[in-house]
Amino acid sequence: MRNLPNILSISRLIATVVVFILVLVNQPWAFLLATVLFFLASVTDYLDGYLARRFKVVSSLGVFLDLTADKVFVSAVMIALVPMGLVPPWIVFIVVAREFMVSGLRSIAAAKGKVIPAGMWGKQKTFITLLALGALLLAKGLGAHMLSIFPYMLTFNSHTVNAAELLLLLADVLLILATIWTIFSGLEYLRGGWPLLRSSDESTAH
Repeated sequence: MRNLPNILSISRLIATVVVFILVLVNQPWAFLLATVLFFLASVTDYLDGYLARRFKVVSSLGVFLDLTADKVFVSAVMIALVPMGLVPPWIVFIVVAREFMVSGLRSIAAAKGKVIPAGMWGKQKTFITLLALGALLLAKGLGAHMLSIFPYMLTFNSHTVNAAELLLLLADVLLILATIWTIFSGLEYLRGGWPLLRSSDESTAH
């Protein structure tokens, strides 16, 4: 039980590789399988942290694996979706840039013995992002390809108004919301870490 949280984090990293490959296959059956693995991996994102706290087995290795698996998981799936136009590069840029900024702020905070807690925007951002990507994978698995924002195709007719196509459109809307939440969560972290950055500047000046 002590190593279970770490095993779950490692399994999420392994699942990331498989989902990445399945997305690149770009076939409905591959997207459906990717959806199942994506859902299971998303569940482990909650379970590993919960189990570590529940059984008091939080460790530096566990925190490292959990944070690394989270960042790699979302970033890799988004990157895999870029070549087929399902996720625009600018959204991936915003997501990855935010992760680098947060990692930098956390490193500075850790060096000063401080912790920048995850704020409301950050927690909601994670949920919306996972929901958007999961819906996108499922929609593609169901064969949707005619009603979307990425790429832009908003022709409503008897052929496009069905569950799969509407799910694809919903996924794109959620993706935009996730990007907005990503920006605000980044600003939230920056505000929380700004005193540390200012103190660093002042100490350097002296």
